[in-house]
Amino acid sequence: MAAEIITKEDLIEFRIKLLSDIEALLSGRSGQQEPRKLLKSYQVKNLLKISPGTLQNLRENGTLPFTKIGGIIYYKYEDIMKIFDGKGK
Repeated sequence: MAAEIITKEDLIEFRIKLLSDIEALLSGRSGQQEPRKLLKSYQVKNLLKISPGTLQNLRENGTLPFTKIGGIIYYKYEDIMKIFDGKGK
């Protein structure tokens, strides 16, 4: 295995890159980064602050469209936001 020499300039470059990556992640939390397209049931329950039974009722009565893939239920983020906006009105 060949040894690789790391210089002070390499470390400075790494530090700058790392800081810019951290800044990008933190700014994404302020709403600039697009949220995930599909959410799982537990994420929807946490987002809407509802019980598992309420989530099931929303599915059964057609209020919240969903997709089931391999036994896991997924919800589109935009559909959830429509419900969220509807509750506020």
